[in-house]
Amino acid sequence: MAKVNIGLRGWRFEEDVLNEEGRIRPLATLEPEVRQRLLVLADRVVDPCDACWLQYGDGQIAECNVAEVIYGEPGGEVILCSVHEPDFLYWFREAGGEEYAGDLELQEVFHQWFLDGNRAPDDYEGLEHVDENPTALPEAPTRADAVPSLEAELQELDDEEKAAMDLDFSDLDV
Repeated sequence: MAKVNIGLRGWRFEEDVLNEEGRIRPLATLEPEVRQRLLVLADRVVDPCDACWLQYGDGQIAECNVAEVIYGEPGGEVILCSVHEPDFLYWFREAGGEEYAGDLELQEVFHQWFLDGNRAPDDYEGLEHVDENPTALPEAPTRADAVPSLEAELQELDDEEKAAMDLDFSDLDV
């Protein structure tokens, strides 16, 4: 089965997370780990790049690029624009970041490394993102289509249904 990105590059989902119309299936039908990742994406997809935000802060949020990629695990994820993705990849591959793979501290440790003034060398090669056979997959929803449907679905759930999903919704605006 093919994998798809939803909203941001990085976290890849099995193609069957989407229905025939290319929309995300109802949350209750998805595995808990998949639900958690989708909920984090719904919350973070509209956020600024973490590195830009570290540079400019809330006072100059308009200077920040919109996130394009997500790395890490839910609760310790790092979202980045294409300008700062090479900094993360350099930190991860060359500056010890790999030891935090799968660890919720990844975000905190990368943020500190970045705040300390560290960056990838100017000639550092990041990743070249290539769409392989994009017509073979159902069309994924756009950011505008994917996020509101998740938020609407969450708002329709009562507390008992949310508890049954065994997920932490405290970071989300539901």
